[in-house]
Amino acid sequence: MKTEELIACAVFVLLTACGIKQNNSNIDPQKFNSNINGKTTALYTLRNNNGMEVCITNYGGRIVSLLVPDKEGKMRDVVLGFDNLYDYQTTSTDFGACIGRYANRINHGQINIDGTPFQLLTNNYGHTLHGGPTGWQYQVYEARQTADNILSLTIISPDGDNGFPGNITAGCIYTLSDSNTLRMDYFATTDAPTVINMTNHSYFNLHGDGNKSVLDHLLWLNSSQITPVDSTFMTTGEISDIPAGSEFDFLSAPKEIGQDINTGNEQLRNGHGYDHNWILIPNPNGTLNLAATLYCPESGIKLSVSTSEPGIQVYTGNFLDGTLKGKRGEIYGLRHAVCLETQHYPDSPNKPAWPSPILRPDETYSSTTLFSFSCE
Repeated sequence: MKTEELIACAVFVLLTACGIKQNNSNIDPQKFNSNINGKTTALYTLRNNNGMEVCITNYGGRIVSLLVPDKEGKMRDVVLGFDNLYDYQTTSTDFGACIGRYANRINHGQINIDGTPFQLLTNNYGHTLHGGPTGWQYQVYEARQTADNILSLTIISPDGDNGFPGNITAGCIYTLSDSNTLRMDYFATTDAPTVINMTNHSYFNLHGDGNKSVLDHLLWLNSSQITPVDSTFMTTGEISDIPAGSEFDFLSAPKEIGQDINTGNEQLRNGHGYDHNWILIPNPNGTLNLAATLYCPESGIKLSVSTSEPGIQVYTGNFLDGTLKGKRGEIYGLRHAVCLETQHYPDSPNKPAWPSPILRPDETYSSTTLFSFSCE
């Protein structure tokens, strides 16, 4: 055995003896060990039998890294993020987070449940975004890893959390299968009527290089309608049909994200690019619905998103501006990532005709989303 191999083996044995679980993402788990408000944080690693790997921290339930094979078999990390807890704590981002109580926006932070009004805390153009200023992406989940490929995260949200009513127990179970699929099963119960809408906010870059734009990625969406927004990113209450061949048409055929993003379309101006909810065409079989596919010709990596949710928010990294430095020293510039957030429609609590996000004490909220990876 060569000297370098002996040293590597010795280091591995030492780290294992110290209880430090290694990963292939070159992320030091010790940089995620902390205590926040009396709760312990850590980095957890999920693996399957194909070498795919997902690193998740229970701070915000965030996917920190996601290694998948490219067309040549090389493993690439296809999500943006940081390699330490400090940067997640001190930078106001949603990278990889498990969002709650309510993903996306609620108009002026006002909801009414059974005739009782509630004023939520606001944090975005006068609206409540992603659960408010201290949403679950900034909280510590209780973590339990039951197998090499399964991680269960649970959070207890007290009545009045960011103004939301009801004591809620909620969370997500992450399962990594040998079909190279990361499954996310969300759950929640409450002791009083409330609203719930959970999602994952991973920033995908299928180049596996955060220095590169995703404008060359081919996107397909199973949708022929959007919910338009005003200049504060709030849904207007309308449902608009998407004309074939228009800027928002990703149904007719997969299309480069950058093909139409810089036209003078009013909705693209309002969203500073794509930052809209597409209404998914229902699956008549009642099973999980294929919502979107994303493909990078350079790497050959394809992501397919399936969900039980009625909508998907596509956000094209319009506010990344090159000031954030992430893993491997990569600089995250404008449109260097795309988010595919499965969800109830934005501001659904104030739109009675839309699918209801209300959760009652005798009910259990459940939602499932799959991120499935393949190569072409």
